[in-house]
Amino acid sequence: MYYQSKKVFLQTGKIIVLALYLAFVIFPIYWMIITSFKYNTEIINAQKLTYFPEKITSENYNQLFAMYDYGNMLKNSLIISLSSGFCVTMLSIFGGYGLARYKFNSKTLFLLFFLVTQMIPGILVIIPLYIIFSKMGIVNTRLSLFIFYLVSNLPFCVITMRSFFERIPYTLEEAATVDGCTKLQTLRKIVLPVMFPGIVAVFVFAFIGAWNELIAGTIFINTPNFWTIPIGLKSLIGKYDVKWGVLMAGGVLALLPTAIMFAVMQRFVVEGLTAGAVKE
Repeated sequence: MYYQSKKVFLQTGKIIVLALYLAFVIFPIYWMIITSFKYNTEIINAQKLTYFPEKITSENYNQLFAMYDYGNMLKNSLIISLSSGFCVTMLSIFGGYGLARYKFNSKTLFLLFFLVTQMIPGILVIIPLYIIFSKMGIVNTRLSLFIFYLVSNLPFCVITMRSFFERIPYTLEEAATVDGCTKLQTLRKIVLPVMFPGIVAVFVFAFIGAWNELIAGTIFINTPNFWTIPIGLKSLIGKYDVKWGVLMAGGVLALLPTAIMFAVMQRFVVEGLTAGAVKE
């Protein structure tokens, strides 16, 4: 009886803790959504805090598209994030495969270099890159952001992809070689289908890394035509005024692509991350 009561108590405690954590995570998102449908007078009214709009309005979304060209910002973000995510994933496949399957001199130092790059704050390399990009004439272009996201996300993704390849038994590739497959055919027909969840996990990581980044975009881009969503939303924060309603509306729309991506690819992401964590 004592042990049964203790088990019920522990289970209840876990449920309460998880419920509080879930509320802590969800409440900011809920607040952002309801704020985007409030009038500005209700938002800035400090005397009366409302947890649901007194009167629902879409004026914040209308202003976002009419005054701040959110459609163009969305286009820039999608172009840069999808292209950099795709290229990082492809390069990570070849880099990870090479590190997992081939032996060469200084391989350990090569991996250590990749790990060390992840310990360096990104802000330290932005200024040197700005000077390089300026001399190349690509400042204030999508190409500058593409190169930065490619360089910054590639080392971690290569290391992650290497762990996925190491988990796949090499006997599969040997059997394919015996059947007459070349290295490239083996990689394309045998290995990649097996590690598809890992590929999805790497792509999602690279995509979100580019989608949410702000500092580099603020430095490399200085005209509204090439603003991404984070840069455009930052412009709504003025020195003396913050357009909270429009800012929250932009945040809601910026959240949708990543939310949809996770909803569609959640199973593959979880499988990929857990697969890469264990070496067999």
